[in-house]
Amino acid sequence: MEETQDVSKKSVVIKYGTISGLVGIILFIIQDFAGIAGNQEYSWLSTIISVLIVGTFIFLAQKEYINGGDGFMSYGEGLGIGTLMSLVSGIISSIFTFIYISYVNPAFLDNIREQQVIAMEEQGMSDAQIDQAMKMAETFTSPIAMAIFGILWAVFIGFVVSLLVSAFTKKSRPEFE
Repeated sequence: MEETQDVSKKSVVIKYGTISGLVGIILFIIQDFAGIAGNQEYSWLSTIISVLIVGTFIFLAQKEYINGGDGFMSYGEGLGIGTLMSLVSGIISSIFTFIYISYVNPAFLDNIREQQVIAMEEQGMSDAQIDQAMKMAETFTSPIAMAIFGILWAVFIGFVVSLLVSAFTKKSRPEFE
């Protein structure tokens, strides 16, 4: 009789969520030190890289769950694993981001706001329009708001990516055993 090592959803979610969160932190630090954090030209590239990273870790988490468990995973289980893994990752990344922009590099938000003003000036916006836009932006660019939106964004991206990845990784139980 073959013994199987039971891997729980919780253990897989925490393991890959933590790894994904740490990779996200490294990506954030690289972007900040390279001076491209908040730069609109690089935001799409950053988003694509983040989605690929999340997708990779969701895939690995689901595969570990299948291989370490009973060999099966429903679409719903895969969706849950990916979404919860992204929640863990988002919490870790957001806590780091909050600490980083609140205590380590408080000038981070000022640099982001400067880049936003420059981009609006290049679009030909008036000073009054820029002032109004920046007042609104300040609401969403506080450390707490960025942490909350970071978690929500991570869960959203994780859910969407999980919808796709789970379709390929699911391994349904046979109907008649």
